[in-house]
Amino acid sequence: MTKNMGTLDRAIRTLVAVVIGVLYFTNVISGTVAIVAGIVAIVFLVTSFVSWCPAYLPFGLSTRKKASAGPE
Repeated sequence: MTKNMGTLDRAIRTLVAVVIGVLYFTNVISGTVAIVAGIVAIVFLVTSFVSWCPAYLPFGLSTRKKASAGPE
């Protein structure tokens, strides 16, 4: 697995997951919506921690900055 998520992408996904968690625990969302949102939040957290998103693969996307070669 080659990392394909940048820092901003990971931060946004983590923030969205936290917001979903807060909405759930304050009973703003419930039922089927809460279940679907909870699954999305878990997927966002896992992909953020491993810096790899399988949904990016078919499109060849990467939000990670390319490593600079340094001075030559």
